[in-house]
Amino acid sequence: MSEVDYRRWLEIAVAEAEAGRAEGGIPIGAALIGADGQVLGRGHNRRVQDDDPSVHGETAAFRNAGRQRSYAGTTMVTTLSPCWYCSGLVRQFGIGRVVIGEARNFHGGHDWLAENGVEVVLLDDPGCARMMAEFIEANPQLWYEDIGQD
Repeated sequence: MSEVDYRRWLEIAVAEAEAGRAEGGIPIGAALIGADGQVLGRGHNRRVQDDDPSVHGETAAFRNAGRQRSYAGTTMVTTLSPCWYCSGLVRQFGIGRVVIGEARNFHGGHDWLAENGVEVVLLDDPGCARMMAEFIEANPQLWYEDIGQD
């Protein structure tokens, strides 16, 4: 896979993040990509919309992909560095690569993933960084609730 593929997949995650923002939620989107490059599932953070703290962008994409026999060779694409919860999902199911839009606004568990054999591609996308920074500035209480800080 190439950076062109990663950027094309990131566009899917960004569209999901924008959908979440339009619904009044936290603008984090993700997609689970198969080893053949096909989109298996896509989703966005729905913890506000569903009143469910477990529905992060990555978990929504994972759930929407449905049951897979194996996750070997799959890629999780996310607009923001994955939190510990979502990083654990990647490790638990053996997702081999994570493509991250940005980690300026939140540095999650991607270093830990890399240390444990997951390929991490950090794109440092300015659009992702801007979208998240604007959200955090406008909604600091909701943001800190989302990342588990007071």
